[in-house]
Amino acid sequence: MSWTAADVPDQSGRTVVVTGANSGIGFEATRVLADRGATVVMACRSVDRGESAAAEILDDIDPDADGELVVAELDLADLESVRAFPERFDEAVDRDGDSSSGEIDVLVNNAGVMAIPRRETAQGYEMQFGVNHLGHFALTAVLFDRLATDARIVTVSSGLHERGEIDFDDLQGEAEYNRYDAYAQSKLANLLFAYELDRRLESTPSNALSVGVHPGYADTSLQARAPEMSGSRARKLLMDVSNAVLAQSAAKGALSTLYAATASDVQGGEYYGPGGFMNMRGAPERQRSAEQSYDRETARKLWTVSEELTGVKFDIAARVDDTESVDHQTGEN
Repeated sequence: MSWTAADVPDQSGRTVVVTGANSGIGFEATRVLADRGATVVMACRSVDRGESAAAEILDDIDPDADGELVVAELDLADLESVRAFPERFDEAVDRDGDSSSGEIDVLVNNAGVMAIPRRETAQGYEMQFGVNHLGHFALTAVLFDRLATDARIVTVSSGLHERGEIDFDDLQGEAEYNRYDAYAQSKLANLLFAYELDRRLESTPSNALSVGVHPGYADTSLQARAPEMSGSRARKLLMDVSNAVLAQSAAKGALSTLYAATASDVQGGEYYGPGGFMNMRGAPERQRSAEQSYDRETARKLWTVSEELTGVKFDIAARVDDTESVDHQTGEN
């Protein structure tokens, strides 16, 4: 398959939320989606950086494109910010006079941190697990009522999920912390969540679907964050050289996300990534993730633990039933 950004179908009239849209994979996915006519809500920790990224994208895309960009503050390291995001989303899409329907057609759970020294979120959770998994779990839950009936939830994982294990006895790395093991655990959690979400959606009348993706080895600022935080110039230089020699561009790394978000043949519970050398580069294709990512017992336990840690009850069947009831009462289908 030689699928490229040029194959992204028209997105006019569709609303997409992309976390971490101001840089890397999120920036590139946002650029293409806006160029194809989507309204993209750029969910960013820094509104200033988000606004700068939006201006850069608008200068780059086709001036005749129907796409719109709006920035809404979201700090995945603070669950209070996550809980407040639905209101910020509503304000963002209404800002230009009801330019959007208020329904989310695609939610891209993209933002993340990688292999950083141990830090904690506002609620005291290990930063990588807290941002990469718990933040996106809670975000999907609080936005669920705003998802269109045929919405797609795209969760960005990593090939490093293959070395991951969910250590329920030490999820926060308090007893022992290895930055790469913690990252791998968070990326495995992303896939366990994505697949469990899709299984729960299948048991409802909803046509929404959930998929997992990975970008391969893409040249983004994600890899540089850890050396910068630890103050290691040598590691930063090594990472820069590695990115220059081995990595594909962020734009190509975003293709898996774009495919999962827009291609007509995407099915729920699938996993997409680059099909080239060692799955690190190339056009997106359907792949199989590590065996531990399909462990349903672990996925169910992780879901329950995630509800407890975030304080967000995510009962999909009840929410779909409530939506169906409201639609029936209002005469909508």
